[in-house]
Amino acid sequence: MTYRSRRAVLLGSLCCLAAATSGPARSAELVTLRINAFPNAKALPLHAGIATGIFERRGFRIELELTEGSRPQREGLASGKTHVAHSAVDNALAMIEVAKEDVVIVSGGDSGMNEFFVQGNINGFADLRGRSLVVDAPDTAYALQLKKILAQDGLKEGDYKINPVGAGPFRFKALMEDKSNAGGILNLPFTVQAEAAGMKSLGRTIDMLGAYQAAGAFAMRAWAEKNRDTLERYLAAYIECIRWVRAPANKAQGVAILVDKLKLSTREAERTHELLLDPAFGFTPDAAFDREGFKNVLALRAELERKAGTAVPAPERYVDLSYYEGAMKLLGR
Repeated sequence: MTYRSRRAVLLGSLCCLAAATSGPARSAELVTLRINAFPNAKALPLHAGIATGIFERRGFRIELELTEGSRPQREGLASGKTHVAHSAVDNALAMIEVAKEDVVIVSGGDSGMNEFFVQGNINGFADLRGRSLVVDAPDTAYALQLKKILAQDGLKEGDYKINPVGAGPFRFKALMEDKSNAGGILNLPFTVQAEAAGMKSLGRTIDMLGAYQAAGAFAMRAWAEKNRDTLERYLAAYIECIRWVRAPANKAQGVAILVDKLKLSTREAERTHELLLDPAFGFTPDAAFDREGFKNVLALRAELERKAGTAVPAPERYVDLSYYEGAMKLLGR
């Protein structure tokens, strides 16, 4: 079967599934939620929930915005343009600590699915001295991971240059189009594409840094408190989406969504989907929150961003899992 015919079959099955599950329009009854996420493979549960009617059956019309970077995402949440953000929870910490916004983290998601990729002529971290490295923004989660990994290998800030270019698609594009950018941290599907393009992985970040609570959902605390029922129902729907993605029976439809939304080849989408389901690397079952991983997030941020001599805050300052627990009760657990 040719690539085009395989793609047609996958997209056809996705369209049939969406048509079968959408049912009659109930727009007058649906609550509109504005959700912001990054344009990478981790958005698959959101795309799937919209396509299969999971969100609609929970009473929601989802307006999904895919951000160009962490800064516009933070600004959208603070302004009320966005209701819930799915992103590295370190972005919530930055909103609280730097912008003094009252944000609350309400669920987990994954450990990052991150790898440190470099150009094919780079043989190790020592070769990055004096070179330019791409990040989203200098003060965001994965930039901090990059700095910590380099410090572990003897490179301190000033030994390399930081080039803030934005979200994953822009980091991958910068590495592809300008070889003076020596490397950076990428996640799915860009790790799959980078490897195919001849770039090298110097390792997964969780292997180099240990447990890490990377992606999660967060919202402005005032909105969350005022809309507890809505937020709990949304999280229940999102957990259903995670379960749908992780179910083997839905692999073909999941691959079709990746092909369609991320403009991947079938081969790239299949490999990406395989890694998304890797229990040690991909989606955390039910978007559970990793408390130990979050302690490492706080410790890393304290080491690299917090003023010397100040204590690491308690995790409870940033996280309220009562919304998640309410969502799990709605799901019968």
